Amino acid sequence: MSENSAAPGTPPATATATAPGPQPEPIRFFGTTWVGRDGGYGLRRAGVAVGSLAAAAAACLVLRLAYEGLEIAEAGSFVGILVIAMFSVCSAIAFRKTWEGFGARPKDPDREDALRGLKSIGFIGSLLAYFVRSLTEAPGEKLRRTEYETARAQFEKRRSTRTGNPAARGTSGRKRPKRG
Repeated sequence: MSENSAAPGTPPATATATAPGPQPEPIRFFGTTWVGRDGGYGLRRAGVAVGSLAAAAAACLVLRLAYEGLEIAEAGSFVGILVIAMFSVCSAIAFRKTWEGFGARPKDPDREDALRGLKSIGFIGSLLAYFVRSLTEAPGEKLRRTEYETARAQFEKRRSTRTGNPAARGTSGRKRPKRG
């Protein structure tokens, strides 16, 4: 049989086999291209930056239309101030929490779940955090790169300390008691 007996369009068997040791964690929109910064990494970063900024601008337009709806309904200036304050505070908190999430894993996942609604209201802050971070790296790349390199170093250390066949170790110096 020839070497290319697989169906057309399927990757070769060597490409699907994974290397031993820890594998990089994929990042949304980037997969694992952040490891070698290949496979269109730069274009993806530019796309994430433009996309998140465009989504934030569209969200601001929608909020502006909602505010104008409040003015048309004559809900009063107090309601308008409350709406602006709520979206501003929620956006600031969402920006901060999203930014912190790029640098460290959450210490308390239950608290993060409790803040999910607040971050949903302040989604513009999260979009802006994505935009700002994608100007320098893939969002979350630094954290995942640190974790991946640490895991690879630990794997290589464990792997280098092993020598020979573990089954053959019992023959040197120490004898097993005979069963009798």
